[in-house]
Amino acid sequence: MSMEMGNITNVQEFILEGFPAIQHLGKVLFLVHLLAYLASTIGNAVIMTITSADPWLHTPMYFFLRIFSFMECCFINAVIPKLLVIFLLGRQTISFLACFIQAFVFLFLGASGFLLIAVMSLDRYVAICKPLYYPTIMNPKTCFLLVTACCALAFPLITGVVVKVSQLPFCGPHVIPHFFCDLGPLIHLSCSDFRSVEMLAFVLTSFILLTSLIITIIAYSNIVVTIMRLPSAREKQKAFSTCSSHLIVLSLMYGSSVFIYMKPKQRNRLDSNREAALVNTVVTPLLNPVIYTLRNKQVHRALRETMHRIKISR
Repeated sequence: MSMEMGNITNVQEFILEGFPAIQHLGKVLFLVHLLAYLASTIGNAVIMTITSADPWLHTPMYFFLRIFSFMECCFINAVIPKLLVIFLLGRQTISFLACFIQAFVFLFLGASGFLLIAVMSLDRYVAICKPLYYPTIMNPKTCFLLVTACCALAFPLITGVVVKVSQLPFCGPHVIPHFFCDLGPLIHLSCSDFRSVEMLAFVLTSFILLTSLIITIIAYSNIVVTIMRLPSAREKQKAFSTCSSHLIVLSLMYGSSVFIYMKPKQRNRLDSNREAALVNTVVTPLLNPVIYTLRNKQVHRALRETMHRIKISR
């Protein structure tokens, strides 16, 4: 026992392994992911700008969308820049402190984002199923409190589990089989009995994901029932078209996150988690601006008016 304790050293940095099997395609992958990163950042920035500048878009739905786009921008900027460097230069070192800061930011924004998705689903439910009560229920104060509640619930849960993992002893190897500091790979680098911490992480992430997923499913189920009662076939088609787009993105987000986090023992799936994580960090942030802007006439109008004002000012 004393010999094991003597081998425990204070790890000063970790190495992010990235994708060693396809590193020979690094420059191509760098270019593809750089374009996706720029498109996601610009797309979400446009949503934030348009929904803030246009008075007609100062509604609960666009308020939540603006907050969600801000979270998405922060979310991808916490992970993707390091991924781009890995594709370009190979595995990268990251300090112990920076690693756990990245893990916290990623998980906190991810948890807050999933809870916000549940709130956005409830907003759509009230707007479609209870339209007469919508202005009363979803007033500005309620909207602000709901967003605050998402962050307030996520913060202590994520802080607690990240601090718990950071206190584990690490004695090598210190190579993280991932492209960012996620909890699963970090926990399995510990040289102590990490089963209780792994179970804690599983319970907390499952609680957040299942709470958000159940609320979203109930809300959209009621929305579908209400849409089916619409008298006009054209109205039904329009409503289903919008809902189906949202549900595709939600399916990708929930599917990849459930695959990564909702299993008590992650050791056997650490390699496949890397590919699944790309869905949440690259694909869905890219799709969200497309779904919420290209298929939205109000945003189209606001964007045209903004471009027109810019031309006139010149």
